[in-house]
Amino acid sequence: MKLSPRIRLVSLFMLALVLLLILGQTAAISRKHGLEELQQRSLTDLNRYRLSLSQKLERYRNMPELLATHWELIQLLQQTDDSDRRRRASLYLQQVNNILGTSDVYLMDTSGTTIAASNEYTPRSFMGRNFAFRPYFQDAIAGRPGAYSAVGLTSGKRGYYFSYPVQRYGQILGVVVVKIDLNDIEDDWNDSLLDILVVDDDDVVFISTRRDWKFSLLSPRPQSELARIASSQRYGRHPLQALEVMERKRRLDGSTLITLIDHQRREHDKKAGPVEYLQQSAPLEGYGLRVVALAQTRLIKQNVWEAVVLVAFIYVALALLVLFLLTRRRAALERVRFKQQRTRALEENESRIRAIIDNTRAGLITLDRQGRIDSFNPTAEKLFGYQSEQVRGDYFSTLLSQPDRPLCWAHITADDQQRAAELALEATGVRQNDSQFPLELVIGQMKVGRQLRFIATVHDITERKESERQLRQAHDELESRVQARTVDLTETNARLRTEIEQHDATRNELIQTAKLAVLGQLAAGINHELNQPLTAIRAYADNACAFLKMGRLETVETNLTEISGLTERMARIIHPLKEFSRNSSGKPEPVNLRALRDGAMSILYGQLHRRRIEIEWPQRLEQYYVLGDMLRLEQVMVNLIRNALQAMETHAPLAAQTVQLQISVEEQGAQLAIRIRDHGPGIAEADLSRIFEPFFTTKSAGQGLGLGLSISYRIIESLNGRLSASNHPQGGAVFTLTLPRCEPVGLDAQAGDA
Repeated sequence: MKLSPRIRLVSLFMLALVLLLILGQTAAISRKHGLEELQQRSLTDLNRYRLSLSQKLERYRNMPELLATHWELIQLLQQTDDSDRRRRASLYLQQVNNILGTSDVYLMDTSGTTIAASNEYTPRSFMGRNFAFRPYFQDAIAGRPGAYSAVGLTSGKRGYYFSYPVQRYGQILGVVVVKIDLNDIEDDWNDSLLDILVVDDDDVVFISTRRDWKFSLLSPRPQSELARIASSQRYGRHPLQALEVMERKRRLDGSTLITLIDHQRREHDKKAGPVEYLQQSAPLEGYGLRVVALAQTRLIKQNVWEAVVLVAFIYVALALLVLFLLTRRRAALERVRFKQQRTRALEENESRIRAIIDNTRAGLITLDRQGRIDSFNPTAEKLFGYQSEQVRGDYFSTLLSQPDRPLCWAHITADDQQRAAELALEATGVRQNDSQFPLELVIGQMKVGRQLRFIATVHDITERKESERQLRQAHDELESRVQARTVDLTETNARLRTEIEQHDATRNELIQTAKLAVLGQLAAGINHELNQPLTAIRAYADNACAFLKMGRLETVETNLTEISGLTERMARIIHPLKEFSRNSSGKPEPVNLRALRDGAMSILYGQLHRRRIEIEWPQRLEQYYVLGDMLRLEQVMVNLIRNALQAMETHAPLAAQTVQLQISVEEQGAQLAIRIRDHGPGIAEADLSRIFEPFFTTKSAGQGLGLGLSISYRIIESLNGRLSASNHPQGGAVFTLTLPRCEPVGLDAQAGDA
């Protein structure tokens, strides 16, 4: 049948109209799906960056509160005119700043004037500067912790400030401030299709992955607010201009589509137009900041275009396929007459086909036009328990459970034009004994001559269903265990991070505590040692006066000589205290082992002289140099020697004029090993693995807190060295101190040779 030209034209017009509608719907769905996917992906990135920033700020949040308890800062605030205390406080703040890796740490009095700072000896020192106008000072002086982001007036760099009041007996003496540098955060945030901004409560971009957006306003502000922001000096001399946003569209999921002019992009491409972004934001609780993610929608537009092209191609291909099928249908009508001739051949082969059907492993049931059973192959007889003669002429639906019958009946009785080629489903079969079993049923249709017939293919799927049930049960159990394990791992990870942060915060305090404990012991020993020379000096002075009146000048001279010797002895006793008060440089430098020995022996002089103890040192120590810090190595060496002496005293009384302690040096390639061996009871095997743990001690009550070896271990570890403990085969403990070996440099070599 041929179509008229008018009908063809109308058909083409309808096809084109349907194509336009499909393409429009495809573009809308593709864009919606792309925006939803972009929203989820950018929200995940936003939360990740927000968590990263929160963790960095949280790491320093409580540091001002900890510094506010330091006695050196409290004493300086009580005596602000004491220059010596100011110098010590600034050096302490400098040490804290170097350890924490912060930008600046400084101390202000109640007027807001800086009286001690970690940068006192740098060109950009804060000393004497008044920051009373800063909100973080105003919060702290009111008794509250302060947190504030701003551009430094002295450094001109962005930073975040944490402050805390310094109090004594309920009175606020001043404010301590810790400033951290936020510039390195931008280097870690790098995504070509995602821009991350951090804005403050004034909607000013404070941190940005785009350099040209820094100190820009995310939204326009009235002139009065701009004047207020400028007067606060929060952003220094940076001008505040709003981003050129052309359009904003609020979405139902809370995000916003914005279109703005990207000047940086136009500098590279003059034809570049406005850029569309998907904007999402999340507040940074407790810090007055908000993290904003701007994700470009450029890839969404590209994906929409590709989807439209693909759908158009499929539509055209289907249209051509329909035309092709129509052409084939006309050809099929020509072949109908040939099928009539083939019918006789099919009838002749019916017996052969029946044999095949009877021997197949699937249950095959043929039905007539009304759905009545015509034949039953042997496999079907075994599945249902009926003989073929028993069910012939019965309706097929009697072999199925009640819920499955309507669907099968609807397929069989449907109109020929509306009926599908075949019906496939999983159903429940009913045997002759009324038992039920799961089966897979396919009802197809066939032509036998001119009559329509149906053929039902049945497979018993009892075993498959049982396998599926077991597999589903195993999957559910595995998923439950994985979820439980994930929760446990997450909680354990959070606890570990908390413990690491607490350990880092207290380690420096423990080092200072141990140093003060040694200083106290030195002071007690020196006080005891000075009493005897002072008593002798007084006796010699009184005798000299008496002999002078008697005219016995030779005896007077002898007494004065003795007094001179006693004062020289007192100077040697006081020398360890002077040595211990020296400040550490904090930087690794060549240290001569002879100088290390002399420093440690000068500190232990009073204790060794009083107990008449000898220490055996190796020869030619001046030729050995290690890379470290002189003062910190002296502290470790003094602690190890004192522990060895205490261990020998508890084991047996120290014999006078005998070698009680042996120190040796061994070269190990690029390192030197210093071994301190005592003749004490040694270390129990069960304690060797715990000897360097904080607060673990084998001493009796009152002899130590168990911090000395732990702090010594951390000191040597910070100098890229290693401290270990073992037992000597002949008795006693051996502590091995391994440090990097180095060559003398300049004056250090001369000092070592001297």
